[in-house]
Amino acid sequence: MNKKTVIIALTCLLGFSLLNAIAGGIADTPENRKQQAERYLQATPPKEMFADVAEKMGATLPPEARQKFIELFTSQLDIDALTKAMSDAMVKHFTADELSALADFYGSPVGKSAMKKFGAYMTDLMPVIQSEVMKAQAKAQQQAAPAPAPAK
Repeated sequence: MNKKTVIIALTCLLGFSLLNAIAGGIADTPENRKQQAERYLQATPPKEMFADVAEKMGATLPPEARQKFIELFTSQLDIDALTKAMSDAMVKHFTADELSALADFYGSPVGKSAMKKFGAYMTDLMPVIQSEVMKAQAKAQQQAAPAPAPAK
């Protein structure tokens, strides 16, 4: 290769690198997705998230049953398997930039504050979701039921 070709090639590579840096983008590779998913999981540790879920679910039980439920729920969860499943699903469905943004947000003070409130939010919302799903299911069953045969 001559000197001019090498200079042009290096200039192009440098230009593409600068454009990517200016745009703020992360190359969307499996490796970068995995790295950003790990950042997200460090910002929102699954063990803490599931402990919070157990605590909020336990709060709906009678006081004498709460602690036992929380202990059983958290001790029986395979956090490593859940963490791997979460990471795999994130890498599959999100881009490296999206994962980076999630990690940045949930790693920030406001993101951490929001996550601390998410369990209480879901606790308030879950009964409404369950009720609406049951109503929809009942309506669907009524509509799917065959019409009664005409009287003779």
